[in-house]
Amino acid sequence: MNLLPLPLAVVVALMGPPPVAACRDAPPRGTACIPGGPFLRGTDDGPADTRPQRSVFVQTFYMDLDEVTYSAWQACVRRGACRRAGPNYSDFDHPRQPITGVNWFDAVQFCEAEGKHLPTEAEWEKAARGPDGERFPWGDAPADCTRAVIEDERGKSCGVNKRGEEPEKGRPEPIRSRAAGRYGLYDMAGNSWEWVSDWHTPSWSDCGAACAGPDPRGPCEGAVPCAGFTEKVVRGGSWFWSAAYAEGAHRRAHTPENAPVFHHFGFRCAASLFEAAALLARPVDRPRGRPPGGDGK
Repeated sequence: MNLLPLPLAVVVALMGPPPVAACRDAPPRGTACIPGGPFLRGTDDGPADTRPQRSVFVQTFYMDLDEVTYSAWQACVRRGACRRAGPNYSDFDHPRQPITGVNWFDAVQFCEAEGKHLPTEAEWEKAARGPDGERFPWGDAPADCTRAVIEDERGKSCGVNKRGEEPEKGRPEPIRSRAAGRYGLYDMAGNSWEWVSDWHTPSWSDCGAACAGPDPRGPCEGAVPCAGFTEKVVRGGSWFWSAAYAEGAHRRAHTPENAPVFHHFGFRCAASLFEAAALLARPVDRPRGRPPGGDGK
C-alpha cells in the first residue's frame, strides 16, 4: 500500500510509531540520553495552553545536562560564533550561572554552533516529566527550595538577594546548586526559564496535527516566520517565579526577539541521533564551546 500521499498522522495511525533507537553506551560529552517512546504531554486541569493531556511519541535524543552558562556563552562570542548578548543586571555574570537575557535567535545560533539544536517542546517536556507525565523532574512532590531555585516565602531565588541595585529581585544560582532530576538533568525546574524551538499555541488542541507527532515541532516546524504566530515558548520557571511556574507542563510565551520587554531567559541544547553521532565522531582534542558544568568543574 502506498502511504506517501497520506498525512503523517494517518500513516502513524495505520502503521504505528517508528522503531525506538537505543541509547548509546557513551552519550556525547555533557549530555544525557532521553529514551524514545510515548510520553504524557500536557494536563487536563492546568492552564488552557497545556490542555489536553495526550500521549505523544518522541524518538530517542540527547539533552544537555545543564543550562548553558555565562562562561560558555562568552566562549562562543570569543570564537565569533555568537553575538554579544546576555544579562543587563548586576550579579548575573558569574561563570557558572546560566546565561540569561539572550533572545530565541541567540539560543538557536549557539546550539547550531555546538552541533546541536534548540529542543522542541515535546523533547523538553519528555525530559522534564518522564514518560508518565509527572509534575516535576523529581516526581509529583511539590516544588520547594530544597529541589529548585524558585521564589518562596522568603522571596526571589529562595531569599538570596543579588548584589547591586534592586537586590530583592534575586538572581539565578550557579548550575547544579540543586540535585539532578530524572535522566541526570540539572535545573529543569527553576533557576532560569529555557527557550524551546516551538511557536506558542493557545492549546494543544488548537495546534492540531503539527503538535501531534511523532516528534512534533509545532506550527511551521518552528521555522521563522510562521504566518499567524508571533511568540515562542520558554519552559521550566525561574528564580523569580513561584513553584507553579516550575511545573514541567507550564508554558510561557514571549516574542523571539525578547522585546518589547526584555526578559532574562536562558536555554539548553539537545542533540538528535544524527547530531549525536556527528559529535561523537569529532576528534577528542577538538576545542568545544561548553565543557560540562560550563568551566570543566
